[in-house]
Amino acid sequence: MKVILLKDVKGLGKARDIKEVSDGYARNCLIKQGLAEEATAVKINSLNIKKGAEEFHRQEEIKALKEQAKNLNGKNVTLKIKCGENGKIFGSVTTKEIADAINELGFNVDKKKVLLKDAIKNLGEYTVEVKFLPEVLAKVKVTVVAE
Repeated sequence: MKVILLKDVKGLGKARDIKEVSDGYARNCLIKQGLAEEATAVKINSLNIKKGAEEFHRQEEIKALKEQAKNLNGKNVTLKIKCGENGKIFGSVTTKEIADAINELGFNVDKKKVLLKDAIKNLGEYTVEVKFLPEVLAKVKVTVVAE
């Protein structure tokens, strides 16, 4: 019997997969516990349409993120920080401060997307990467100046 999985089933498959299982396993275990439903032609067609729509929306989102990364790449952000003698900052510049400064430029960036290789603890210019997707990166120049 063909079934459409409604939830992930260990050893069988992920949700929305179409699987061929024995009739008894399907009726007595999967369907009874609400883990699957019988795969009719209408339900299979509906599932394929939903998967196609989700793929389309995901591609549109990727295209929008690539455009945003292209616009953000090479921008300069200035942060004013309190510091002591010799240009030493009290504490360090956080990813939240950088994300807030980027958001002031009109971009929507979460602090988790900002990648700092080393902590910024001195005044100066630094290059910071913003990771929208694993393959979509933008480099932003961050200038840290005394307040």
